[in-house]
Amino acid sequence: MTYKQPIFTKDQFLTQINDSFMAFGDRLSYARKQKKMRQADLGKMVGTSGDIIGKYERGENMPSIEVASKIADALGVTLDYLVKDGEYEQLDTVSLSRLKEIERLPAELKEKIYFFIDVAVRDFKARKAYAG
Repeated sequence: MTYKQPIFTKDQFLTQINDSFMAFGDRLSYARKQKKMRQADLGKMVGTSGDIIGKYERGENMPSIEVASKIADALGVTLDYLVKDGEYEQLDTVSLSRLKEIERLPAELKEKIYFFIDVAVRDFKARKAYAG
């Protein structure tokens, strides 16, 4: 039986974990501050303490997936936003829900909606370019 070499050394693995902690903590802190919420208030909403929320934000601890999900719900963001870089990471839950509703529409109606979105985005970018 042959064994493959590990992908990461122990130090590389720990660095990878620490980078994930910091990314989660930074996103958590940013989302909480955008909601003008104190750590203690968020902690109470998700069934923990403000001190623990502070540890999550500093990357000292990592919540379970269940707690991370509760935090995302309390902050009105997706779990993807908190835990990883993804295509929809910057979308709040309302915007994401609206996009999902559009995706359920018939193809012809979706095309019309996307046409108007494209027109609005193009118009916004043109006004921004000429204003500055």
